[in-house]
Amino acid sequence: MHQRIIREIAPLSTDDFFVIMNHPNAKFDFPVHFHPEYELNLVLNAKGKRIIGDSIQEFSSPDLVLIGPDTPHAWTSDATEAQVITLQFHPTFPSEQFLSRKLSLPVRELLEQSKMGVKFSEQTTNEVTERILNLSHQQGFDSVLEMLSLLYDLAISRNKTTLSSASYVKQFNTTKSRRIKQVNQYLTKNIHNPIKIGDVAKLVNMSPSAFSHFFKKRTQRSFTEYLTEMRIGIAARLLIDSEKNISEICYDCGFSNVSNFNRAFKSQKGCTPSEFRAQQKLVTIH
Repeated sequence: MHQRIIREIAPLSTDDFFVIMNHPNAKFDFPVHFHPEYELNLVLNAKGKRIIGDSIQEFSSPDLVLIGPDTPHAWTSDATEAQVITLQFHPTFPSEQFLSRKLSLPVRELLEQSKMGVKFSEQTTNEVTERILNLSHQQGFDSVLEMLSLLYDLAISRNKTTLSSASYVKQFNTTKSRRIKQVNQYLTKNIHNPIKIGDVAKLVNMSPSAFSHFFKKRTQRSFTEYLTEMRIGIAARLLIDSEKNISEICYDCGFSNVSNFNRAFKSQKGCTPSEFRAQQKLVTIH
């Protein structure tokens, strides 16, 4: 089996708060990879494809994305004058105690979302580009303060979007709700079976209509939408990580037939399962 995703050893020592690398003539020859560190990646003067988890999108300059620990990612482009600035920091910085304070809540939420990859708006990216470039020349404790300040400003910025599906990165709803956690466990275990809202409602001792209302309030989507998203995310992972054929994956993820699966996949990912698999193979190492 060919190796699809590789683990990168980041150049960050235990003594560093973060490391920043400025590549003025970046070559986009790094395959899809992951590492335990957070990564903020700024791409200038280039356009091409960006892969974060199971998201494959076209990108253009400037492109700024925060990627969480162990989330596979890569940028591909044939630009010749691209500049890439990559900032990496430890998963324990900022610390759990720091993040549990009320003032740090926006940063905590941003870091939680980053497992799916967070893309910042063009306006935000333009506003912080100079600061990121300056940070690559700074040293000493001031650079740590500036890095935290940058992280906070990104956390409170508007119009940011998440890229990968939650189920691909096993980032199911991060709610503290015991009932939602119970539902997620049930869905994950039974994803290959037909799932009825009535059975799930019974599991948490609610009527179907009360459960439906409760679920939408907690997850911002209907139960059916959530379940389909989860199925597509798991399917995307199987398309990348396994050699199973598309009809096997379709039934493994609980779809009743291949045409339903293709339709649902295309509406979420913008391409069919076979196109998705082909695109992933284009940017991975063999």
